[in-house]
Amino acid sequence: MTGKEKILGEVRAAFEHERRINLHRYPIQVTCSDGDLVLAGEVEDIIAKKLALELAAALPGVNGIVDRLRVTPAQPMGDGEIRDHVRAALLQEPVLDSCAIRVWEKGRTTTVREATREPASMIEIRVDDGVVTLNGQVSSLSHKRLAGVLAWWVPGSRDVVNGVEVVPPEEDNDDEVTDALRLVLEKNPFVNADQIRAYTHNAVVTLEGVVRNETEKRMAERDVWYVFGVDKVINQLTVADGSHRQE
Repeated sequence: MTGKEKILGEVRAAFEHERRINLHRYPIQVTCSDGDLVLAGEVEDIIAKKLALELAAALPGVNGIVDRLRVTPAQPMGDGEIRDHVRAALLQEPVLDSCAIRVWEKGRTTTVREATREPASMIEIRVDDGVVTLNGQVSSLSHKRLAGVLAWWVPGSRDVVNGVEVVPPEEDNDDEVTDALRLVLEKNPFVNADQIRAYTHNAVVTLEGVVRNETEKRMAERDVWYVFGVDKVINQLTVADGSHRQE
């Protein structure tokens, strides 16, 4: 067995042992290209996608990963419909109300709103085969993270590539991540953020508190995974009926 075959076997074995990665229903293709590990296929949700990437990256001998994993959309949408929903979400978000919004469509960029403050912030939206790419610049990491989550919340999105830069650059840290998490959870109308506590340590987020049901528990965890810079989520939320399970 070659070194490459050994690594591919270990990656597949790691996926098999993670119950939240359903390889039988959502197979992941694992190959090597130019020394990098390539992961491709459609996975169940953001949790399965991020876990697959983290498990693969943690294995010895894996130097780089090419991410071609896509999330099964909650609602099938064409690129134009996804783009319209992302545009509307960014335009309607009060935190981004001074930010210029542009869309890439039919080979050209169209400005749908000009920046209203200096220094000017701008987010450009592009959608290709269900993958939302955000480019431009904003004034804070919280703005960058929120824009990414808003794009993920569009039910047709299959992936979000957040290439927005923060100008001037900010040093990222656990407190920045936690602040963004609180903002995101508060904006989700299906999650009672007042009952959830989030802690971040070395990019690992722990969720504690009480939720109404398993759906809200899973939804809160997905929201955390959507946030740029989160490497792992420990879900210790308790369902109101008294059941408890650590994820």
